[in-house]
Amino acid sequence: MYVEYSLAGRDVTDYAVILTVWEEGRRQTVRVYDAAHGFNEMHRHTAPGGKHPGERFHAGTLAEGMRAAITEVRRGYREMIEAWRR
Repeated sequence: MYVEYSLAGRDVTDYAVILTVWEEGRRQTVRVYDAAHGFNEMHRHTAPGGKHPGERFHAGTLAEGMRAAITEVRRGYREMIEAWRR
């Protein structure tokens, strides 16, 4: 899991939480949570289908969404990786 974020004072203004897996000799993206469009969004990736359309995953602030994304990845990374393979 990689986490990158930007702050303005104490406020999170942008972030990305990215789950990757080493597969077929290279790093593959499994799941991305981000605020690229100004709200908390999640993109699923699959090995056969690549990046899927984004969906809102948290209605709170960007800081709350970032923390929720980190918790989701920590709690569910095994299932996320298995879903990526399908």
